[in-house]
Amino acid sequence: MSKRVLVVDDSNLMRHCIVSCLAEAGHSVVGKARDGGEAVALYRELLPDVVTMDVTMRGKDGIAAAREILDFDPGASIVFYTLIEGPGIAKQLKEIPMLNVIRKGDEQELLRALEAKA
Repeated sequence: MSKRVLVVDDSNLMRHCIVSCLAEAGHSVVGKARDGGEAVALYRELLPDVVTMDVTMRGKDGIAAAREILDFDPGASIVFYTLIEGPGIAKQLKEIPMLNVIRKGDEQELLRALEAKA
């Protein structure tokens, strides 16, 4: 089933790659954000089905943005698509309910995670 997706990543190239991957799979990208602040504002405006979110970005990072989005909409679906790993980040991500963490580059796993979202 096609999802309405908000793509959040500070890299223009990565945003483009994610958008292309999602479009080829039949999903609709309803918005693109360069940082967590833009992500929160666009989420409130667009109410997408799913958000793909990077962890590290200038300004508000993905973890802070996810928390703010979930405070606004506890049922929000967020998929972290990131290269960041490590015990500190992993601990913070585990504290956020209802999300998936997918390593960048694994487009098939990203698509499976989107399909699994209600």
